[in-house]
Amino acid sequence: MNNWLLFYAASFCAGCSLCMIMTPVFRIIAAKTGLMDVPQNNHKGHGKATPLLGGAAMFISWLIVLSAGIAVLLYSVEKEWFFSNYITFDGLLNASTELIWLVIAATGAVVLGLIDDKYALSAGVKFGGQFIIALIAVLLGGVKVTFFINNAVIASGISIFWVMLMMNSINFFDNMDGLAAGTIAIASGFFTVIAALNNQYFMALFSALNCGVCCGFWFYNAAPATIFMGDSGSHFIGLLAAVMAAKVTCFDAGYSLSRFPVLIPALILALPLFDTLMVVIIRTCNKKPFWIGDHNHISHRFVKMGLSRPQAVLLVHLTALAIGATALPIYWGDFRTAAVLIIQCLLILGIITILQIAARTKD
Repeated sequence: MNNWLLFYAASFCAGCSLCMIMTPVFRIIAAKTGLMDVPQNNHKGHGKATPLLGGAAMFISWLIVLSAGIAVLLYSVEKEWFFSNYITFDGLLNASTELIWLVIAATGAVVLGLIDDKYALSAGVKFGGQFIIALIAVLLGGVKVTFFINNAVIASGISIFWVMLMMNSINFFDNMDGLAAGTIAIASGFFTVIAALNNQYFMALFSALNCGVCCGFWFYNAAPATIFMGDSGSHFIGLLAAVMAAKVTCFDAGYSLSRFPVLIPALILALPLFDTLMVVIIRTCNKKPFWIGDHNHISHRFVKMGLSRPQAVLLVHLTALAIGATALPIYWGDFRTAAVLIIQCLLILGIITILQIAARTKD
């Protein structure tokens, strides 16, 4: 186990370091190619043109480290080194096949986001592209969300919806400096721990890499941000979040003492999902399209209560840590423990709802 901890740390550090190197490079490329977010109103809260190629920087860093990691695993298995005691060549080959399709889906997510950043796609075209990406991830990349449903068609439909939901949730959630990157870094850290506890070595390495890449980008994206991830980045890390939530095993009938662990991914990603639900409800009640941005997000509500934008982001991150931390005892706890912790998470979200309503009365 100690050796694996070193490998998880190496995966995190490689992703973080390379992203910290690549992000300034893509910041320069964005400035030279004119791919900038030029403020035209107060929606995003920044006062100067900001590069939009952060998503590309994260993706390239992720892809390089992922490719190098797969090469190391293949070589290790062939030479019968450490990894060969845990990973077979056939198992790695099967995982690599799915991984190739996930890389294709991730590439599609980044490209779709870049096109949207440049040309502002219509909602229909954007959703259509997301559907194709989700289709690849689910049918070929092995992203499956079943909720104990045995019907393959229904399960595939749920899985496709899940992937699209996460891409859009993170897209909505990326509304303040460092907010989305930090939240997905936290979520990836929790998925790394759950996968490691469950002896899912490959998924633990994968999640640790995702955490590292987000942390490396956060260094430049935290307030005051010198680069934005853009739609390319929000689509990319949203897809990664969907993959981790689906592929990290949280419920094991032979180990889990209740069925509550199936909710662990939703708890780890509770804030982006809850925020999406709230803004969709608010925009629908206001008779506005739910895909049009506004200032009704959790972070905006905290600002309206008197917090600075960095303080609002920090509060969201601390709340994500508080809710996500309940995933661990739910994973190994009995029914009563899990039930109490689920109620505790709902109460935290209830407190946030009250704060949102209080802030809304000040509009």
